[in-house]
Amino acid sequence: MARRHDLVGLTVLALLTVRAAHPYELHRFIVDTHKDYITGLPRSLYHAVERLAGDELIAPTKTDREGRRPERTVYEITEEGREELAARLRQLLERPDPDRRTFVAAVSLMGCLPMPEAQRALGRRAAAIEGLMAGMDAHRRGLADSGLPEVLLLEIEYEQAIKKAELDWIRDLLDRLDKGELDWAPTTPM
Repeated sequence: MARRHDLVGLTVLALLTVRAAHPYELHRFIVDTHKDYITGLPRSLYHAVERLAGDELIAPTKTDREGRRPERTVYEITEEGREELAARLRQLLERPDPDRRTFVAAVSLMGCLPMPEAQRALGRRAAAIEGLMAGMDAHRRGLADSGLPEVLLLEIEYEQAIKKAELDWIRDLLDRLDKGELDWAPTTPM
């Protein structure tokens, strides 16, 4: 898929791991559970379903009609869709991105991965954040040593605080998972 992150498509794939559904059911679930990282509903959802079906990541299983309502096509995820979902989730969990919605989406849906895969991906993210923080610290010290007023370095300090909070949260989550304090039932986002 060429789309940068396609959080709507990612969410559709994740929800279809639970059960086959038609787009309206998916839309209701997204709204009811406040998946706020998704924007442009319902149009973005219907476009994502079309793309995923065109890429054979999901497939229609039947078409229903209730009373006078329009026909509704029910979709299920394909094996290729499951593989794509896992690959995309691992990538979003592993790699820090300036768009924080991507990590929120990945955390929201990471139950679709086996726990050991999610733990590995989160461990890689923690290591990447540690590297980013070390680089930011060196950059900030270099700028401070050059005589730049501290007030002009506040944005770097802010970004470091955000990264530290994320790193602390990831470490706490990994610790909870290691201790068995968090139930992990795969494919439970719906």
